[in-house]
Amino acid sequence: MKTINVILSGGVGSRLWPLSRKSRPKQYLPLFDGKSLFELAVERNKKICDKICVVGGIDNYMLSRNILKKLKVKPYSEIVEALPRNTAAAIAFAAFEADSDDILVVTPSDHLINNEQEYQKALNKAIAKAKQNFIVTFGLKPKSAETGFGYIEFVDHDVISFREKPNKEQAASYLKSGNFLWNSGCFCFKAGVYLEELSKYEPEVYETSRRAFFKSNGIFLNEILSQKIPSISVDYAVMERTTKVKVIPSFFEWSDMGSFMAIYDTIPAEDARKSTTNLSLNTKKLVEFVGVDNLILVETKDAILVLNKHNAQDVKKVYERLEIENPTYLR
Repeated sequence: MKTINVILSGGVGSRLWPLSRKSRPKQYLPLFDGKSLFELAVERNKKICDKICVVGGIDNYMLSRNILKKLKVKPYSEIVEALPRNTAAAIAFAAFEADSDDILVVTPSDHLINNEQEYQKALNKAIAKAKQNFIVTFGLKPKSAETGFGYIEFVDHDVISFREKPNKEQAASYLKSGNFLWNSGCFCFKAGVYLEELSKYEPEVYETSRRAFFKSNGIFLNEILSQKIPSISVDYAVMERTTKVKVIPSFFEWSDMGSFMAIYDTIPAEDARKSTTNLSLNTKKLVEFVGVDNLILVETKDAILVLNKHNAQDVKKVYERLEIENPTYLR
């Protein structure tokens, strides 16, 4: 029995455009003392796990490979998706590669986590539950009425319900009740148990993923067979339906780094890029904010983004519009 960290690195980070591009998604941007979120994830999890398995996309697998080589990570494996088919399939690929009793610690590549001692405590608890054939998710104690996250209603380690991203009033009621956690998007289970539950609840995803995986060309998945895989998240496919689910209430500091607001919150107040309530990113120019509040300015060689930080989630709409009107700016 091995403990394998499955790092999911296929996201494009549309809410962090123009920094995040298809050729270099947000998880590979060296935003944290010269390190990327992917690099931090590898360093954090290699201390606990016996092996690392990266599941990523055809457009950027060399970015992850170069970081693994730089960090001298051994052993590791790579699974390169021909096209994105969401997290249920991505995790299935890693489970097919593993032995049935191997413990998979599934983590996104774009999360920022502090207080590693608390993180390791939560991981050890999850691994113990996974050894008992439970499907484990990690829930974070909410610090605010955040509308950009999913929530888990819980009692002890039992999951009562999963709730989608709420409106402001619902989020405030969740926070006040004290029995809701932020859904972190991290999971832990035996490879065989996950595949059994996926086969039970989403047999088409299971079977099409299996065919694509076992017809792969080395680390590269078959594109024609991959097109037949239904695109569905692990939350919808398994977590919200299985009777084996458990939650580990966790107390490490966590951010999914899903928006410029999240980046704003991580940058210390004394940082020169911050000015009162404003922030400038990735520019070598002097930026002065006069008579305006809550603005974030982001510059790249071909684009400038100016947004109210409270509308950070809306950057995805810009990305989606450019995908139709001018995809050159997404490359």
